[in-house]
This record gives sequence, C-alpha cells and structure tokens, in this order.
Amino acid sequence: MKTVPMAPALFGMLILVTVCEAFVAPRPPLAGLAPSSFTSGVGITPTCAPAGVVTSMVAAPNSISAGTTETRTEAAAYNPLDGPNAPLRSNNNGEVWRPQKVRPRRNRKSEAMRSMVRENIVRPANFIYPLFIHDKDFEVEIQSMPGCLRHSLPHMLEEVEEAWKFGVRTFVLFPQVPDHLKTNYGEECYNPEGIVPRAVSMIKEKFPDSIVCTDVALDPYSDQGHDGVVKDGQILNDETIMQLTKQVVCQARAGADVVAPSDMMDGRIGAIRDALDAEGFTNVSIMAYTAKYASAFYGPFRDALDSHPGFGDKKTYQQDPANGREALLEAALDAEEGADMLMVKPGMPYLDVIRRLKESSNLPIAAYHVSGEYAMMKAAVERGWLDEREAVLEAMTCFKRAGADVILTYYAKDAARWLCEDGFP
Repeated sequence: MKTVPMAPALFGMLILVTVCEAFVAPRPPLAGLAPSSFTSGVGITPTCAPAGVVTSMVAAPNSISAGTTETRTEAAAYNPLDGPNAPLRSNNNGEVWRPQKVRPRRNRKSEAMRSMVRENIVRPANFIYPLFIHDKDFEVEIQSMPGCLRHSLPHMLEEVEEAWKFGVRTFVLFPQVPDHLKTNYGEECYNPEGIVPRAVSMIKEKFPDSIVCTDVALDPYSDQGHDGVVKDGQILNDETIMQLTKQVVCQARAGADVVAPSDMMDGRIGAIRDALDAEGFTNVSIMAYTAKYASAFYGPFRDALDSHPGFGDKKTYQQDPANGREALLEAALDAEEGADMLMVKPGMPYLDVIRRLKESSNLPIAAYHVSGEYAMMKAAVERGWLDEREAVLEAMTCFKRAGADVILTYYAKDAARWLCEDGFP
C-alpha cells in the first residue's frame, strides 16, 4: 500500500480534534458545558470547557513532539444576580434588590426629611461673639485673623448692631490695654473708668436686651503678660484671686450680665461668686473657663491684644493638652463653687472633652472656637482649599453634636447670617 505523506500541521490538528471529541462524545452533556467546536488554523480553540471559559491551545506548526501548548483562561464578567450565594436578587418588579429591612438612607432622602429628624440644630442664639476693643478712634485689622478688627468703642456699637440683625445677642469683650497702664498687679482691670466698664455700659444702654460677657483675667493688664500676679517667676494663685474679685465687681457695676474667669487659678470661681453675691449681684452669671488648655492655638488672639507671655509659658496654670480626665475634676470644682456654665477651650481639638463634660454635668457647656482655629480656616479659604460657608457651619454643628450649648466664635456674625439664609433664625 502506498503511503501518502501528511503535513505535520494538519496531523497535529487532527490529533487535537480527535482528543477533544473523544473527551466529549462518549459522555452525556454536562450542565454548564458549551457545545464542541473548533476553529481551523494554527490556533485551535476547543470549547469542551465550562460555559463562559475560553481555552486557546496553540500547537507548533512543524512538529508534534517539538510543539508547545499555551493555555489562556478568561473569566466571564461577574453577575451578582447569579449563583446560590448571589448578594443581590430581583424583586417582584424585576428590579435589582438587596434584601434588607433596615435602610438608614430613607431618613436622608430629602431636605424636608433630613430637617425633620435632625438631631442637632445650631441657631444664632447659640453664639457668643468675641469683640476686640481699644481706646482709639480708628479700627485696626488683625493680620493673623483676617476679617477681625480691633474696634473703637463707637465702631463696636456698629458691629453689635450688625450682629443683632442676624440674631446674635451675646457678646464678650477683650481689651487691648496700652503698655503704660500695665502693671504686675493689673490694677487697671478694676478701674471704673477703664475701657471694659465703659464698653459694657455703652452696649447695655443702646442694646439693653444684649447679653454682655466680660473676660476675667490679668493678662491684658499685666506687664508680665500672664494671667496672674508674678513673683520670682511664679504665678501667685491667691494673690491673683484677690485682684480678680475686684475686677468682677467693677464689671458687674458697669452692667455685665456674665463674667467669664479665664485665668485658671484654683478656687477663683467660689471667691468670685462670694464677691458678687456680697455686693448684691446674685443675678450675674459665671461662665467658667473650666477646661482651658495650654494650647498652641492662641497665638492670633495674643496678637490681637498684644498679650504674649513676657516669659515662659502658661503650663503651670492651664491644663495639659494630654489630659482628659482632669477636666472632670475642674468641672466638679467649678460647679460646686457656683459656676453657671462650663467652658472648654480650644474647641475643635477638644471635642472629646466637651462630650465628657456634657455627660458628667447638668450645667450648660460652652465651647470656644479659638483664634488659631479661625485663622487656619481663613488661610485654607484664601487658598481656595475650603468652602468657607460649608466648612464653618459644619464646624459649628460639630460643636453642637459634641455637647456644646453655647459656641464662642469669631465667625458668629457670618455664621448667623448664613443660618438666616438657610431659614434657621
């Protein structure tokens, strides 16, 4: 018999086809297997493989024994509706459905719904507006606090009137005192003709329904730049309290509604309460700087008042930023001594402390959004990194959510205006 030579490539193809048919033909079709087929040519694609899987087998064209075979598997696109463990199903309407009864997004589906269930709402009445004042007939821009001024007393009244239009009713005054009036004992702090008593009287006369708060501390009046009397490099606790009691009585006589001791001397709240009561000012409130931390966020404020410490720092009387439980001790003491409100300062970095005080005390809690926090936001806004309106209102809401009933902020007027635009008078 005469033998006809067969081309190696064709021989290889026949072998591959035979093997594939031998694998498939004797057996009944299996679920998920595709029909047998192949494509002629050097690249052969047998589809005797699970459905959705393509296997390409390439034989060497010149020799069976020398040939190599490459296998490439490509998975079909994943379908989350298929299979026994599919995470999604179809509902009765043929729509994709994730079976679950609890869907928190239902309470967020519209502004009306979100407003109805909102847990914390900030209003202009929650704000205290800090105002820097000086005995000049002009205003001075504070470079490290864009948008803030050191006001003359007439301009202070204009600023109060402007804030009133947006629902801000409470103000706290911080004076810039000339150097020639500063002493170690800060006697100017209880001068009845000083800038703060005059400013208080002016506001109460023109806006009698305003709540005027006064800062109680020696640092604006001290030639040492500290909150208390200094001796041999030490801040004297009880001698400082003596000066503070004189200061609060002077402020109360001028018409102050709230005095706010920011000095952090031990026992000063009780002494101030006794002094006010003894002079007949039982209705004057005390907003204690309960947890005032030795923070790096106060720099711009000290620029505004020219009250940087003359030496050292304030860590022997202000709290250590690393401590949280200590604030509870201070809060218990202030409440026992007669404080009407408890303040945490700074604000945003100490939201956890605000929450601790809120959970441990029945007194109103105040948060101070301090100068450094304000300056950081302003800097980011100037560079286009933040939407000022949205960022500020979010920050105010965070204070409220953490537990603050009262918020001291240099954004008070602007935030109140934005809230009014949103319908929150």
